[in-house]
Amino acid sequence: MTAVTTGGDGQQQLEAEAENEQKVVLRKAVSDVSQEMEKYLIVKSELETIIEEVEQAECECCGLKEECTRVYKRQVQERYCGKWVCGLCAEAVKERVVVLAMEDALNQHKDFCNHYNATTRINPKLSLTLSMRQIAKRSLEKRKSMSKLGRSSSYP
Repeated sequence: MTAVTTGGDGQQQLEAEAENEQKVVLRKAVSDVSQEMEKYLIVKSELETIIEEVEQAECECCGLKEECTRVYKRQVQERYCGKWVCGLCAEAVKERVVVLAMEDALNQHKDFCNHYNATTRINPKLSLTLSMRQIAKRSLEKRKSMSKLGRSSSYP
């Protein structure tokens, strides 16, 4: 700072210097904010590109192919012992998890899907015939058990 020789000029000079200092501080604040905004916009655009990346995943049980994001695929794999399973198979596995461990439930469901793909998809008429046979068997067994109950409860 310079020495003040006259009262009026010195006061004006001090005010001008103070105003210049305020402008410098304001410029720094504006430049800091603009730098932070640039960083934010870069991070935001990177996140958007990550979110938008979609890839095709194949269910390890039934073979269904589904489009999903990497994040979703990773979450499903973490939940199901590193294997990606579709939503339908995931629900079937959840029902079995109550009784079995996760890996056992996955393996059982995968075996079921493999059996289904090997028989039903190849020959649907044969599958229908086998299903009708199973229904008839169950019906016969049910009738036999009902008739035994009916005889045991009758009085002479």
